[in-house]
Amino acid sequence: MQRGTRFWKFGMLCLPVLFLCACSDQPDAGASAVSAPRPARVGVMTVQPQAVTVYDELPGRVSAFRTAEIRAQVSGIIQKQLFQEGAFVKADAPLFQIEPAPFVADADAATAVLARAEAERVNAQVKFERTKLLSAQKITSDEAFNNATAALAQAKASVEEAKANLARRKLELSYATIRSPISGTIGQSFMTEGGLASSSATAPLAVVQQIDRVYVDVRQSSMSLESLRETASGAGMSDPEELPVGIKTVTGKVYGHVGKVIFSDITVDGATGSLGIRILVPNPEQQLLPGMFIRAMVPRQVYPAAFLVPQEAVTRDPAGRPELIVVSADKTGTRRIVELGPVIDGQYLVKSGLSAGETIVVLGQERVQDGQPLETSPAQSSSQTQN
Repeated sequence: MQRGTRFWKFGMLCLPVLFLCACSDQPDAGASAVSAPRPARVGVMTVQPQAVTVYDELPGRVSAFRTAEIRAQVSGIIQKQLFQEGAFVKADAPLFQIEPAPFVADADAATAVLARAEAERVNAQVKFERTKLLSAQKITSDEAFNNATAALAQAKASVEEAKANLARRKLELSYATIRSPISGTIGQSFMTEGGLASSSATAPLAVVQQIDRVYVDVRQSSMSLESLRETASGAGMSDPEELPVGIKTVTGKVYGHVGKVIFSDITVDGATGSLGIRILVPNPEQQLLPGMFIRAMVPRQVYPAAFLVPQEAVTRDPAGRPELIVVSADKTGTRRIVELGPVIDGQYLVKSGLSAGETIVVLGQERVQDGQPLETSPAQSSSQTQN
């Protein structure tokens, strides 16, 4: 019994020794793990330079390319309205018909006056020729010849006056038909048939607007305009008016046509430091209507070879400086300080710190240590997904 007890105690004393020996025979797994960390799984993208334009998004109001207020040039009763409200009318199309009878009568009277003046001129011409002949033969006095000459001149002047009066009466008759001076869309009629149209009225009878092209009027700071001119010069353009201007509708959608700056004020508002800019925009579908508020994307700066990176790819160091994790050729990650520009369509513009063809980490930056191996896969950023 005592012998068995001693054997059991001896075995218990040997167990720790055997355990230590077994541990000493195992490979140094912990040391290997420290020296060779597991690769971090990250999403990456390769950056390439691209031309990028930075815009000032400015509120503006649409106005018609041309506007014609239809007014009566002679007074009279409106006999007919010759158009449909809201329709397209061509230049010189008749719009209103004023009662023409009074103007026809005036033209007929002027025609009669001209006929009488012509007859008097013929009579004066005959008298002049006879007096001239008698004067040459010394049969009549010089005074008679002078009177005949003056009478002929007066008769000729009366003819010219009658012709001018007839032309005026015919012009008034033509004004009885009120026509559109331009092609465009005509709006509401402010005068009904039977109404009295007056040439001295302050209100128009109707308004025609040409809107296949429209103006957009915005205000831009003088500093931005100076930057715009520098941008145009850097892009090889002699004038900032050559730069395209994008348009966003009232709902925020990008309009399908681009405009161009055609005019800028030469005086800066002293209170706001801004000046007016007029933009000409094609409007073939007539989506932009006069009075509508829109937003104009006026170019402020052009980068011919810039890098755009997703916002989520940018992290900050303890000092608050922006940085990116760049994947090296040996598939390790290195943090690099970069200089950022504005946000464009949900992506940062990187001014400096990147080179063409470099790969950056977009997703999983929190798992990366400097020099740590990376297991990479292409990543699609949230900004790209939204676009």
